Amino acid sequence: MFVILKMGDTMRECAKVYGDFEDWTLKAMDIAPNEVTVINPKKQQLPELQNITGIIITGSHDMVTDRTSWLEDSSAWLRECAQKDIPVLGVCFGHQLLAQAFGGLVDNNIEGPEIGTVGINLNENAENDALFGYLPQTFLAHETHTQSVLQLPKNATVLAYNCHDFCQAFRIGKNIWGVQFHPEHDTDIIREYVLAQREQLENTVVTLNEICETPYANSIIKKFVQLCKTKAKN
Repeated sequence: MFVILKMGDTMRECAKVYGDFEDWTLKAMDIAPNEVTVINPKKQQLPELQNITGIIITGSHDMVTDRTSWLEDSSAWLRECAQKDIPVLGVCFGHQLLAQAFGGLVDNNIEGPEIGTVGINLNENAENDALFGYLPQTFLAHETHTQSVLQLPKNATVLAYNCHDFCQAFRIGKNIWGVQFHPEHDTDIIREYVLAQREQLENTVVTLNEICETPYANSIIKKFVQLCKTKAKN
């Protein structure tokens, strides 16, 4: 069983047309819905760890720095997952939550928000990484975030970066990954987010014109699922 931790909701109008975070994630996973359980930690109890093949933590409009009780509970649960060697992939908010849960620092990025389609660069640590090793050294991804990982946990390894964030992706141990970008977003979804945040942009038209397909970034969630299934068989 795969678990999607639904950490929040998208904008109401966006959800009416394109669905919500869990829908985008499930589509990117490319597996049957009956293989996945969606858990909202704000409203539901976190599941027992038996028979969990892998976990994906969605984005959120909340801030991990709020350290609400449900976030603290989720952090403790994720540390238990690490002890049980359960693969985890955190996306945006999920990426930040993993970093904070394991001792890193998250806060507002002094460069301001990062919104739109941007370039991602892999470093030498990604070359032999199980999740990132197949990707080209540079690729495009969709972003929409205000906070960033400013300091990684001691046991984390940076895998990707760009001019806005020194850590666009990291790994803890062998089976826990965080990505600041959104591999579950398509061009329609990121366009909705750009328009919703146009007051924060210097030039909305330029940002909109730069939106394009991000096939390599979009492939990461499916690759994660494949790794989880292979690990479960061994």
